[in-house]
Amino acid sequence: MYAVKCNPNIEVMRALYEAGIKHFDTASISEVALAREHFPDASCYFMHPVKGRAAIMTANQVYNINHYVIDHENELDKLTEILGEEESRSVIVRFATSGSDAQYNLSEKFGAFPEEAAILLKKVKSKGFLSGLAFHVGSQCREPSAYKDAIHTAANIVKQSGQKIEYLDIGGGFPVSYVEDYPPELEQFMTTVTQEIERANFGCKFELMCEPGRALVASAISLIVQVQLRKDDQLYINDGIYQSLSETISGNIKFPIRHIKINGNKVSDTSKNFKIFGVTCDNLDMIPYPFALPHDINEGDWIEIGQIGAYSNANASRFNGFMPETFVTVNEPPLEVN
Repeated sequence: MYAVKCNPNIEVMRALYEAGIKHFDTASISEVALAREHFPDASCYFMHPVKGRAAIMTANQVYNINHYVIDHENELDKLTEILGEEESRSVIVRFATSGSDAQYNLSEKFGAFPEEAAILLKKVKSKGFLSGLAFHVGSQCREPSAYKDAIHTAANIVKQSGQKIEYLDIGGGFPVSYVEDYPPELEQFMTTVTQEIERANFGCKFELMCEPGRALVASAISLIVQVQLRKDDQLYINDGIYQSLSETISGNIKFPIRHIKINGNKVSDTSKNFKIFGVTCDNLDMIPYPFALPHDINEGDWIEIGQIGAYSNANASRFNGFMPETFVTVNEPPLEVN
């Protein structure tokens, strides 16, 4: 399933849907509505471990959502009160994973300890729900072995609980290449997952699930920005960290860039490093690393920032009145890291 939170642009979602992805990891009622109302035959899964009661009620009564994730007993109590004890509903227990070489460690916020997860899995079964386990090794994870460790932890939880599971969700976290960040190829992660599922002793059959976001859509979008002003080696552009470029700060992610030639104008082959300032009237709005661009770049020139389809427009705010709102579809190869 596709993790909608990574990029909820409807054209991106439609491209995935038409390519055959008919399952969506949704973390809010807004995301559920977006997926269901544009793709009525799609399946949605409420994968946020913490949900408001109104959100659960709407998911159940309006959108007929059957799959929910929890990581605490109180969340199970909420679901039981609202859904009742129905065998048609699935409640999946998320457990925390140990540290890995990931850019973002999601287990700092979500996931029960394995011992707690085993107890919670028993309680899910006692309520009459279908059950499962879920984990997330962290976004932009660079170690295939992180999935190996988590899969075997899941098998141990199943053994400790004495329960059979119907689902195992291995989360997302699959990485892509950025400037100065070259993780193993995706095939290595898939091979590790396949091998370790076969090796782990689960003692039961289950449906294997995953919820990638970044790996599916990072290359789907380029950001086109214009230089508003040049001050020596400083450039002011019409986007920034409060709009599409937040991951330059939160993840220190470095995107591939190129100057765009307009009207056949010749561009210098000589480059230099420029400090880049964002569009807002805020001193924090600056890219934490330089851009190497033609030394004669100036006001009105354009820059393409590639590999920016993940957590860019999805994270954008309207701070200071600026918002990236124009999307154009082009049939060209993406700007990716060489």
